[in-house]
Amino acid sequence: MGNRVAIIGIGQTHFKSKRPDVNIPEMINEAVRAALADAEMEIKGIEAVFTGNMETFEGVCHPDHWMAVESGAFGRPGMKVGAAGTTGATVVDEAFHMVAAGVCDTALAIGYQKHDQGNATGALTTCCTPVWGAGFAVGAMQEFAKQALTYMERTGAREEHAAMVRLKADYGACRNPYAHLRLGLSSIDEILQSAYLVWPLRILDFCPQSNGACALILASEHVANRLSNKPVWIADMITVHQTQFRAGIYEDLTGRDPYSQEVAAARLYKRNGITDVRRDIDLAEIYEPSNWQEMTTYEHLYFCEKGEGWKMVEKHMTDIEGEFPVNCSGGVIATNAIGATPTVRIAEAALQIRGDAGERQATRDIKTALATALGSTNWTILTLLRRSL
Repeated sequence: MGNRVAIIGIGQTHFKSKRPDVNIPEMINEAVRAALADAEMEIKGIEAVFTGNMETFEGVCHPDHWMAVESGAFGRPGMKVGAAGTTGATVVDEAFHMVAAGVCDTALAIGYQKHDQGNATGALTTCCTPVWGAGFAVGAMQEFAKQALTYMERTGAREEHAAMVRLKADYGACRNPYAHLRLGLSSIDEILQSAYLVWPLRILDFCPQSNGACALILASEHVANRLSNKPVWIADMITVHQTQFRAGIYEDLTGRDPYSQEVAAARLYKRNGITDVRRDIDLAEIYEPSNWQEMTTYEHLYFCEKGEGWKMVEKHMTDIEGEFPVNCSGGVIATNAIGATPTVRIAEAALQIRGDAGERQATRDIKTALATALGSTNWTILTLLRRSL
């Protein structure tokens, strides 16, 4: 049996649209120092370091070499990983398995992105789209606009429901000191008056490009119990990827290629004895580049029946004060430093379990939480966190 693994340190930068005051290593060092301080550790207590980002979005090759000192990797084993939108969860996954396998007792996992240093849109349209072929709309916005349109057509959801998701996200973001977009939105009408990017996707329906980093310190059970008063246990992690990213297709039309989120959730729930998701899990931090994506994700993760994600929103079930809080932090719609985005989902879920989320803390007691990541090639990573095992 492998080691049980806990998160004992959490560190984030403040996410912004521009960080001209720092380079990549200096930005990462902010998150590393915050995680070490949170764990009340020094860097000498870290045995391995794992980093991840989207290199093409910054135009810097092998940045892990450049930042070896600032990340704490100098003189330590580890690796740099890249898995498109799931990178920030993959880096945690690698660290988790190394600790669970007994290769090391402590590991530092760092997800980051410095968008103001490169051109993410240029990288997506010139490097990625030809790989996926003509079936993929050119650019992320067009693909998520397709999703919004098909969701409206097949479920009866309206633009008002998407606006309700956006209003909920901003409510959480305004209470999150690390969030990028804290807009102080006051009404659904304010969101519905924002300009369209690609109909029916509006400017306020879609995530920003953020700069920032998130670092997590993982430890084996005997180390975690010795060093931490509030360890958050990684009960399980699962990775599933299919053949093609299909954000724009609300439900599978062929019957041959189910969503990776559905497959991953079914496997994770089965092997962890989860039979009623909203009863057995208290909170979720999900990867949702658009508010429409959030509603479809509710359904793919079995939070509700197909076609009823918008009904959960309408009933305010996923609000901070709701019966099943989702993205109390403001989510990806408020903050999206892509290489760090899934790491932040895990970090925010862990803070909720610890009761350390401050003004964005859910009103219900959080003992079990789910964090998700979604990326190209229909790639999903789910992380199940618990207060105790």
